[in-house]
Amino acid sequence: MLGSFHDAEDAVQETLVRAWKGIARFEGRSSLRSWFYTVATRVCLDVVNSRKRRALPMDLGPASDHTVLDSAPLTDVDWLTPYPDAQPEDRTERRDTLELAFVAALQHLPGNQRAALLLFDVLDFSAAEIAEIMATSTTSVNSALARARRTIAAIEPTPGSTSTAYLVDDGAARVLAARFATALEEGDIDAFVSLLTADVTWAMPPLPHWYLGLDAVADFAYEVPMRRCPSWKYRILRANGGPAVAFYVGHEPDGPHDAWSITVLGLRDDHIATITSFLGPECFDIFGLPLTFP
Repeated sequence: MLGSFHDAEDAVQETLVRAWKGIARFEGRSSLRSWFYTVATRVCLDVVNSRKRRALPMDLGPASDHTVLDSAPLTDVDWLTPYPDAQPEDRTERRDTLELAFVAALQHLPGNQRAALLLFDVLDFSAAEIAEIMATSTTSVNSALARARRTIAAIEPTPGSTSTAYLVDDGAARVLAARFATALEEGDIDAFVSLLTADVTWAMPPLPHWYLGLDAVADFAYEVPMRRCPSWKYRILRANGGPAVAFYVGHEPDGPHDAWSITVLGLRDDHIATITSFLGPECFDIFGLPLTFP
């Protein structure tokens, strides 16, 4: 709903506070689950209405036609953030709804449409239940759902954004992520390229530039992380329904390595279709990771 781990954490706390203060007014005319979702939905709508929508570099402009070496972070953009993922056997929500492509597409919807779509398609509430949660009519809910689906369908998908990470076996996905990280660590451009789809994308928020296609992504990988970053260390994670890598960079293999990015991989079959590197130590805090490689 919010596209931000920190905003979601704050919204959970606010939901619990409002529920605690309002539980005496719960009359039992609906399930407690519906009542809690009513509180949570209204908290989230307050956040959506008070902030700019969360974005990825693809939302700001076209792909760069060359490797940019002096790209400066954009600090006036509310960026999408990664979401720490539970192990597959512990997951209760649909895995595909955690994917960055889905969350990013949701950010293009007004709050009421975003809420209606999530409540209906993800959480399996009926239109009548959603109408009660959102204090509106069933007709308005159905209209919001129809408009939301048209908007999502009309968003021109970024090439490479259709990911099927949730369909890839978790063990195979982790192996693919490890091969990706090892190729960067060892500066093996041929091994790196062999893992990618032809229409692969690489974005690095908060940097505005992003790259599209095998040649552009390979050129960036060779020119920047392979040639200009002396030493890499990494840990394999789960994020947004699929594999991810926590990268640390250092000046020499035996020296200290500092937090660089949480890189979320979108998979298509047995190749990598999207690479989204969330730069900065604050992303490591989300995953409870140290800021230096142990």
